[in-house]
Amino acid sequence: MTARAVIVACGLPFEAALAAGEGIAVACGPGPWRIAQRIDALVAGAPAGTFAGIVSFGCAGGLDPALAAGSSIVPDGVLTGHGELTTDAAWTRALRARLPQAHAGLLLGIDTPLAGDVDKARLWRACGARVVDMESHAAALAAGRHGLPFAACRVVLDPAWRSVPGCALAALREDGATDVAALLRALAAAPREVGPLAALALDAWHARRALRVVRAQLGRALAAPR
Repeated sequence: MTARAVIVACGLPFEAALAAGEGIAVACGPGPWRIAQRIDALVAGAPAGTFAGIVSFGCAGGLDPALAAGSSIVPDGVLTGHGELTTDAAWTRALRARLPQAHAGLLLGIDTPLAGDVDKARLWRACGARVVDMESHAAALAAGRHGLPFAACRVVLDPAWRSVPGCALAALREDGATDVAALLRALAAAPREVGPLAALALDAWHARRALRVVRAQLGRALAAPR
């Protein structure tokens, strides 16, 4: 029997490039609206039974101060505006079996970027979610619409104590890539952000390295149900 494909929901181009491979259909954001549209298009354009499930894969912002850059999490559920959506239990167990370093807990889905450490601390106190991203809740809701199992695996990029400098947000292109010219202009206007940007770049280096390791550990089908 031919193995079914897995839909991988990512936020950024480098995450999509890491996830890509045989039996993988990538839906790349950034943001929940693109994820929802692209998953719906993938499912609508394929015969019934094509997909084994949907997994959210990539980086996340830290809310739990115990999680450093590069920490991985396989969440038990995703907090959305519609309440908590639990991940598929069997798939989550399979992911954790392959990722013994991964943490458990909740992931918070939001619709807009969360940049400040004060806002991160507020959300950590309010809901107890350990990480936050803009794609997982859209992927979880899409899985519910299409009757597919859902799981998530994310790696912390900016930890809870790190505020994302304004120049980094100003340089973010619509497709999630970095506009270098816009970054240089923003830095010229706010030179004090050079230090925070360098710290964020180091966090990103740790996160990318950890995500490569995670992808290798998960294998071709990302431990998807068959």
